[in-house]
Amino acid sequence: MEAVIVENLVKRFKDVVAVNGVSFKIMRGEIFSLLGPNGAGKTTTIHIIATILKPTSGKVVVFGHDAVREADMVRKKIGIVFQDPSLDNQLTAYDNLYVHGRLYGLRGRELEEKIYELLEFVDLKEYANKQVRYFSGGMKRRLELARGLMSNPEMLILDEPTIGLDPQSRAKIWDYIRELRRRYNVTILMTTHYMDEAEELADRIAIMDHGRIIAMGTADDLKSMLGSDVIYVKFDKEVPEGICTTLPSLRSCKKIGVDTLEILVENATKSLPEVLSNIYVNGYKIIEVSYKRPTLNEVFLHLTGRELRDSLESNPIMQRRRRWR
Repeated sequence: MEAVIVENLVKRFKDVVAVNGVSFKIMRGEIFSLLGPNGAGKTTTIHIIATILKPTSGKVVVFGHDAVREADMVRKKIGIVFQDPSLDNQLTAYDNLYVHGRLYGLRGRELEEKIYELLEFVDLKEYANKQVRYFSGGMKRRLELARGLMSNPEMLILDEPTIGLDPQSRAKIWDYIRELRRRYNVTILMTTHYMDEAEELADRIAIMDHGRIIAMGTADDLKSMLGSDVIYVKFDKEVPEGICTTLPSLRSCKKIGVDTLEILVENATKSLPEVLSNIYVNGYKIIEVSYKRPTLNEVFLHLTGRELRDSLESNPIMQRRRRWR
């Protein structure tokens, strides 16, 4: 059964289209990841699902409730951990959860038991009475996870859950995300621009770029788009026109950037000698050759012509935000 249904979602901010015709479904109990660069439309999408923003057009249904017409019902079903810190640093860990629990109608012993249950879950029980300003970044993120669970949500929304954390803290957060689904049977919608995070945690991944979903499936489904191996050949100048027609039978051959050729093959070690021999025979000069097993970054590169980590500079929404500043 579907937890979330998104149909033809569009969100415009004046002349900027942040989300452009996005559609997907999330099943109950699933970890679903929106993967893409900053400014791809991921946060805008989840803010619409969480009823923080209203869509320009399209439809969002969360556990059977329309996110616009029945926003109050949707809010009762979800918890959210925002990308930017939102804890009160002057309060203790206990008091941060206490205030949040009271807002959701918890009182007395029920509230106290819930607070200590969640503090224990995120390994912060011994720090219950310590002010949050003394917490590390990882501890704060764990407390925010606990706060997101205070309302017993059916779905938890995580916006860039490990951004800015060191590798050890990231790995710890990953463990909590896996465990909270197992222990609390909660559906999880997360955004990330970390490919390893999406691959490690998500049952399914939707790759977003420029407000659109450009590919969706399991990590293995997405990587299978490229075949078994990817060969990159970098020339001393622009990729020669028509070079792909001179090469032996390939799954795919296309120009990436100005001077690089991407070639998809079943087995790079077997295909590489023949590929290079054909290029040299035609008199072209190569300055670099590499090959690798497909990764999600290769999928993004194949679909967009640029790497995920480099795509921020060419994103019009992020460029506009910089001008606004």
